[in-house]
Amino acid sequence: MNTLQAFKMAFKSISAKKMRSFLTMLGIIIGVASVVILVSIIQGQNKKNLEYLESQGTNTLSVSAYLWSGGDVSQDLYNYCLGLNDLVVGVTPKIQVYNEMTVRYSTNTMSSSDSWELAPQVVLGSDQYGLCNNYTLKSGRDLSALDVSRYSNVCVLGGGAAERLFNYLDPVGKNITINGNPYLVIGVYEKKNVDNWPEMDNLVLLPYTLNRTLNDNQPITEYSVKAVSASAADEAAVRLQGYLTALIPESNGYAYIQNNNASMESMDALLNSQSLVLIGIAAISLLVGGIGIMNIMLVTVTERTREIGIRKAIGAERRSIIAQFLIEAAVICGIGGVFGIIVGYLGTLIAGKMLLDMVMMPGQAITIGAFLFSVVLGVIFGMYPAIKASGLQPVEALRAE
Repeated sequence: MNTLQAFKMAFKSISAKKMRSFLTMLGIIIGVASVVILVSIIQGQNKKNLEYLESQGTNTLSVSAYLWSGGDVSQDLYNYCLGLNDLVVGVTPKIQVYNEMTVRYSTNTMSSSDSWELAPQVVLGSDQYGLCNNYTLKSGRDLSALDVSRYSNVCVLGGGAAERLFNYLDPVGKNITINGNPYLVIGVYEKKNVDNWPEMDNLVLLPYTLNRTLNDNQPITEYSVKAVSASAADEAAVRLQGYLTALIPESNGYAYIQNNNASMESMDALLNSQSLVLIGIAAISLLVGGIGIMNIMLVTVTERTREIGIRKAIGAERRSIIAQFLIEAAVICGIGGVFGIIVGYLGTLIAGKMLLDMVMMPGQAITIGAFLFSVVLGVIFGMYPAIKASGLQPVEALRAE
C-alpha cells in the first residue's frame, strides 16, 4: 500500500464514523486553541508593556533620591551628570503634580476630576525633559534653561492635550490657564499613541522651578537620566548610585537607581516564564486529547482485526500496517489541529478586544507550530496501537469476528 492509498483509507475511516471522529478530535481542538489563545494574549501583553517602557525612552535611568532633612539634590545631580558627558546626555526632575488641576483654553477644559484617559497630566521638568522621556517636538520649541532659571510661566503640551484644548488650531503662541493663572504655550509634542496609556499624550509640561506655586513646594525626589547607549546606561547607573550613596547617607535619606533597560529585560523574562506556565496548562488538554487518540485507535485496531489478518495473509509487511494506522492517527490530529487553529484565531480576536482592548492575531510561528505539534501528537499516541496491529498473527486475526 502506498502513502496516497493510506491517506485515502484514513479519510474514509474518519468519514465513516463522523461523530466518533469529532469527539476524538475535540481534545486536540481544545488543546490547540488554548495554546494559540494563551500564547497570543501573553505576546500581546508583552508588546503593550514593552511599548510603554520604550515610549518612556530607551537607555534611561529612573533616579529616586530623598533627604529626611528636606531639600533636594537637583543641582548636585545636574552638576555630577555634566561631568559624565561621555555617558549621559540629559537629566531632568520628573515631578507629577497631584493637586487638583483645571487646564482651560476658551471653552475647552481638562480637569483632574475627568476620567483618567481625559485628565491632564501636569508635570514639572527641566529643558531636557523631552529628551529624557522620549518626546519629539512637533511645533514651536521646547523648554529652555532660561525658562527654568527665570521661573517663566510657559508650557509645552502633549499631542493629546493640544488636541483636546485647541482642536485644529495651532496652540503655539496662545495662552492657556491652569487653575486660573495664564501660561504661554511655546511648543507641542508629537502624540505617542501608546495603547491604554493616553495620559502620556495629555502632558502639560512646565519648568520645575514652578514647584513652589503649583505643587506646594513638595520635595523633588524623582529624576530621569538619559544615557548615550545601553552599555553607558549600565556604567552611569553604577556611578550615580555610588555618588548618591556618598551624598545621601542612610541616616539622612535614600537613593535608588533603576535602569529601564533592565526593567524591559526583566519584564520580557517574566512574561516568557508566564507563557511557559500557561502553555504547560494548555498542554494538559493536548495530553488528554492524545490519550483519546490512542484509545480510539485501539478500538479501530479491534474493529479491523480481520482486515489486518487478510492483509498480512497476502503478504503485507509490518511497516505497511504501522504506516497505515500512524497516518490515520496523524490525519485525525491534523484535522483537529486545523479546527483548533480556527477556534484559536476567533478566541484571540475576542480575548484581545476584551482583555487588552486591541485587535490581535496569532503569529505565523504559533499557527504552524500548533499544527505540527498536533500531527506529531497523533504519531506519538498512535504508535502503540499501530505496533499492536502490526504484531497480530494472521491466523488469529482471521478468526476474529
